[in-house]
Parts: sequence; C-alpha cells; structure tokens
Amino acid sequence: MKKILFLVCLCLTTIAVSASPDITCSSNGVRKIFPGVDYVFMFKDITNPITEITYNGLSLDKNSITWTKFTNGNFGSSNIGQNFISPEDATGYRLTVDGNKIADIWVIDYKAPTLSSIIVASPQTNECKTVNLLIDAAIPQLSYQTPTSATSLPITRDFNIAYTTLSWQGNAWQDSTANVTVTLPATQKIVKAPYRTTQFTLSGDQYAKDLGVEVAPAVSADYTPIAVICHETSIVSTRNATNEAERPTTAKQISGSAPLDMQFLSNANEPITKFYKWDISKGDKLILTRNDKDIRNTFTEAGVYKVSVAVSNSKSCSFTDSIIVTVSESQIVAPNVFTPNGDGFNDEFRVAYKSITSFHCWIYNRWGRLVYEWTDPMKGWDGNIGGKKAAPGAYFYIIKALGSDYDPNSKADAKTKLRVGEYKLKGDINLLRGADN
Repeated sequence: MKKILFLVCLCLTTIAVSASPDITCSSNGVRKIFPGVDYVFMFKDITNPITEITYNGLSLDKNSITWTKFTNGNFGSSNIGQNFISPEDATGYRLTVDGNKIADIWVIDYKAPTLSSIIVASPQTNECKTVNLLIDAAIPQLSYQTPTSATSLPITRDFNIAYTTLSWQGNAWQDSTANVTVTLPATQKIVKAPYRTTQFTLSGDQYAKDLGVEVAPAVSADYTPIAVICHETSIVSTRNATNEAERPTTAKQISGSAPLDMQFLSNANEPITKFYKWDISKGDKLILTRNDKDIRNTFTEAGVYKVSVAVSNSKSCSFTDSIIVTVSESQIVAPNVFTPNGDGFNDEFRVAYKSITSFHCWIYNRWGRLVYEWTDPMKGWDGNIGGKKAAPGAYFYIIKALGSDYDPNSKADAKTKLRVGEYKLKGDINLLRGADN
C-alpha cells in the first residue's frame, strides 16, 4: 500500500513540475526577477525583428492563450491565440491560459550608459588608507511597473571599479586585481588605497554584460599611491642535532631552544616605503631599536619577545607588523649508558638539552684520568680515546653549563649552590660494546 501511495505522489509531482510555466525570450534578451512581477525581460534593441517572448507550456489550444497589456496600473488591449508576442518597450503583459494567470511580465529596452571619466580626487583626506574616486557618467534610468501601480520602480545598475594592488602570496608580494561594486548614478566612490602604481577602470553594468552590450569603460590616469604596507617574515638558523629539544620553527609564532639566530625581513612595498623602524621588546622592556630594511638578532635569554617593524614614508603613511619569538627555558639531561657499536643508535654519549648557551663536559676513566672533553652540546663522545676504541666499562662525567634563563643575580639554591639556569652535573656513564666491537 505504501509503495502504491509513493508512486501516486511521484506521478502527481511529475505532473506539477511539467505544468510549471516556461516563458523564454529571444537571444537578444535576458529574463530577470524583481518584486511585484513574475519576470522582467530586458532586450538589446527591442526593435530587432527577432525580439520575442514565448510561452512554452503544455500543448494547449492556442486560442486559450491571452497576452494582456498593462501600464500605469491599468490593463489595456489583449493578444489572443498566439504562444508568443513581439513586445513593446516600457510595457507590461499578463499571460493567461484558459483564464488562469500564468505570469505578469514587464518589458524594457536596455539603455546603455555613457562612462565619461573616473579620476582620483585631489587633495585626498586619508590617502594612506583610501582613495576617493570621482565619477562622471550618464546613466539612463531603468525601471518597471507592477500590474496594480502606476509608480515606476527603479532598477539598480551596478558597475565595477577594477585596479591593481598587491597581495601577499606566502613568500612575496604579487600583483592582484581589486574589484569594487559601485551603484550608479553616483558622483564618487571611496576604495581601499592600492599599494602600487595603477589605473582605475570603471566598467559595466551587469545587464550590459548579460546582454553582450559593449560599453566603453572609463580609465583613470596612472595613479602613484602613497599607502605603505609590509609583511614581516623571518629566517631561522636551524640546527640538525637530534639531541636538542624544541629546535626552532618558522612561523608567525616562533618558539625554540636558545640560541635563536634569526633574520627578520620587512617585505615592504618599495619604493613607496622610505623608512624602517625595528623594535625588539621583552615584556615592557625595549631591548633593541634599528632602522635597517632587514635585521638580524640572536636571542640567548629565555622569554617571550615581540619583534615589530614600522614602515613609513614622507607622507606620514605607516604600517606595522610583528612576530612573536619565544625562547624556551633551559634543560639538560645526561644518559647513563651508550653503545658505540656503529648501528646508528645511541652510538655517542650526548646530553639531551634545550636553550643551553654555555657548555663544557669532561670524561674521566675509573682512575681519574681525563680521556675526553668538548664544549658543544650538540656533539658528544664517540667512545674513542686518542683515536682508539675505549675499553667497555664505567666512566665518569662532569658537566658545567649555563642556560638561556641564567640569572647571575638570582638567589643560589641552598643545597646545590646553583643559580637559576646554572648546571653542574656529574655521574657514571657505562660504555657497552658487543663481542665484535
């Protein structure tokens, strides 16, 4: 039973869809929808003999089809017995079939605009951020009526202002086209200031594009902007040592183990940008100020830093961008065993660390003889003494190090006598070898 009901509903739906009105026009026209009528048909040269509006409904006796004109709220003469009409400009038509209204239609013969000029207003009041464009254009009014009112309703005509500016594409500025919609008639339009020399082009409207009407655009003279912009980026000197935790990352929010050696690039829109001011601050404290186009700095102390650049020119236009740099607190851990057997795993005695700025390690044998020492925490002892393999067994290490958070003025620990970020480690390290090593 449910299946039968479903098939009946499907058939009814199919009939309803098939019976829906289908009203089309000749190739020199377009169909639009506006409030108060079912359709507005707009034509390119309505006097063209091919201009028609056609009802493509179900196969019916043509004598049952009626087109009745209406204007200014009044209905006039009718055309009976044809499924098409040759429409007149500024005229409405009510289409009925067997006395039932199918659609109310309004017809417009499209009137092309004349776009005379677009110029940059002078002087500008806020040219660092926006540009005021003055527009000279003749825009004929397009309007329509509903069957019940003599009031003409205006149709909005939207035009496009296009110009070239710059957009950041991940690693460099690239030319990009900005498009701004302006409704005419209007005498001016404020747009976002471009960041490079450009022209402003006024074109449209949307109906000209739909109808294939050629409207000569208005193009401004070359405009040299004063707006400045930058996009700060950084290059971090990375390290390959796998025993260092929190190696530097490259992003707008950068964190890593000290020392962080970094280059900062302003990436400003030259030659409009003339001046650069770099500030590096830690909290509320200003650490460094420079005036170069790009700078380099090494961060050795733990903490959160803000690296900002302000670019400007002689017109007092400016722009600021910044990067946050977080230098992690120090840490150092020594293993108690290593196996220099050449398998690529745990072949060296190395400390695991982060943000160590000063390091010295000594290795002693069981009789207290110094057998190896080094000062780079990224490196370690490979289990050789004087170029020969050291005997397996226990050795003793002493490590002295300072971290990025070392504070010589901090209070020493009562037990270890060490200050914040100061390390003195010592302990046994077992060197293990296989039978073949």
